[in-house]
Amino acid sequence: MAQNFDMVVIGAGPGGYVAAIRGAQLGLKVACIEREHLGGICLNWGCIPTKAMLRSAEVYHLMHRAKEFGLKADGIGYDLDAVVKRSRGVAKQLSGGIGHLFKKNKVTTIMGAAKLAGKGRVTVTTDKGTEEITAKAIVLATGARARELPGLEPDGKLVWNYKHALVPPHMPKKLLVIGSGAIGIEFASFFNTLGADTTVVEVMDRVLPVEDAEIAAFAKKQFVKQGMTILEKASVKKLDRKGDTVTAHIESGGKTETRDFDTVISAVGIVGNTEGLGLEEAGIKVDRAHVVTDSYCRTGVEGVYAIGDLAGAPWLAHKASHEGVMVAELIAGGHPHAVDPGSIAGCTYCHPQIASVGLTEAKAKEMGLEIKVGRFPFMGNGKAIALGEPEGMIKTIFDAKTGELLGAHMVGAEVTELIQGYVIGRKLETTEADLMETVFPHPTLSEMMHESVLDAYGRAIHF
Repeated sequence: MAQNFDMVVIGAGPGGYVAAIRGAQLGLKVACIEREHLGGICLNWGCIPTKAMLRSAEVYHLMHRAKEFGLKADGIGYDLDAVVKRSRGVAKQLSGGIGHLFKKNKVTTIMGAAKLAGKGRVTVTTDKGTEEITAKAIVLATGARARELPGLEPDGKLVWNYKHALVPPHMPKKLLVIGSGAIGIEFASFFNTLGADTTVVEVMDRVLPVEDAEIAAFAKKQFVKQGMTILEKASVKKLDRKGDTVTAHIESGGKTETRDFDTVISAVGIVGNTEGLGLEEAGIKVDRAHVVTDSYCRTGVEGVYAIGDLAGAPWLAHKASHEGVMVAELIAGGHPHAVDPGSIAGCTYCHPQIASVGLTEAKAKEMGLEIKVGRFPFMGNGKAIALGEPEGMIKTIFDAKTGELLGAHMVGAEVTELIQGYVIGRKLETTEADLMETVFPHPTLSEMMHESVLDAYGRAIHF
C-alpha cells in the first residue's frame, strides 16, 4: 500500500533538506528521498569540505608569515592525509546533523532513487525493492554534477574532478586547473598554497569571469604574486595521458602549445541531475540540462516544483535553501516573496577572498544607468593593517539619480563575511544616505564598507 504525504522532496542537499524541514514546521506530512547521502554535494563534496581544506591552507600560509607577527615557527610542514581527514570529518559531522534534524521535525527519510510516476505519484527504488508513494506536492531538488568535456574526462589519477580533488591520491607537483570559476580558483588556491606549481586556464577574457572586471583584475595580480600562472582567452583542446604525465594542448591567440603536468583538475561548470527522474514523461521542460521554472520554482506541471542547481543559476547553496523555504511556504498555502537572484551574494574562498552582490559596473553601464562608483583599499583601514592583510578593495555602485545600491564587490580578507551587510542593504532598499549615516564600529574591516560608500560621493575620509 502506497505511503501518502502532503509533500515529497527528491534530493536532500541544501535545497531539499531545508524544504523538507520547513514544510514539516508548517504542519505538512513530509518525506525526503535521497539516493546517496544527506546533505548532498554541498555538505559532503562541496561547500563545507572545501572550506575546511582552505582553512588548513590559510593556517599553513600564516605559519610561514610568523616572523612578521613577532612569532617563531620552525620546521613548518603539512600532512595532506591529515588535512583531508579533518575535511572529511567536518563533512561527516554536518551530514549526520541533518538526520537528527529530520527526526526532530518528523520528516520521513527514504534512501533510494526516485522517479515521477504520474500526477502526485513517485516510485522509489531502494535496496529492498520498488515502492510507490503519493503526494499532493513534489519538489525536485536533485542538484547538479561536474560537467565533463570530451577528451578532458576525469580518471581520478591524473585528471580530477572536484570529488577527486577533495580526496587527492597525491600532492600535485605541477598542476593544471581548467576553469577559473569559484570551484577551479579555490582548488588552485589550495594546492598552490601547499606548494604546487599551479597554472590556471580560462577560456574567457579574465579569471573569475562573473565578477566585476576591476575586482577580477585585482585578484589576478594577487594570484600571480603568489606564483600562479594565469592563462586567459585560452582553452585546453586535448589531454595526452602517459605514465605519470599529462600533456595539455593549450590554444591561445590562434596558436596551440603543449605543456606537461602531473595533475589536472577539470572545473568547467556543472550540469543538472535530470536523468532518470521521468521528467519528459511528466511534461516537465528541460533546457540545457536544467529544469525550466518560473520565479516561484513552479515547473508548469501542477504540483511539481524544482529548486536549487537543478533549476538553474546562480549555482549557490544559499539560493537553493531559500528557494526550498519559499516553495514549502507556497505548498502550505502561504504567500512568500519570489527569490530575487540579483540580491543573492556570491562568495569565493580563494586567497584573497572574493564576494559580490548585485550589478557589476559594466552591467550597470550596459543597462544605460547613470551611476556613481566608490572604492576603498584595505591599506587605508587600521584593522586590515593590524591583521597583516593590507591587500584588498571594496567597490560600491549606486544609481546616481535615486541613490539605490546597485551592486557591491569585494576582494580581500574576510570579505565573504562582510558582503552580507550590503545584501541586507539591498533587501531593505537602502540608499546611499542611509549607509552614510550608519555608524560602523572601529576598528573593523566593515569601516571600509562605509568609506567606499562615502567615496562614491566624494566624501571618503581616510583615502
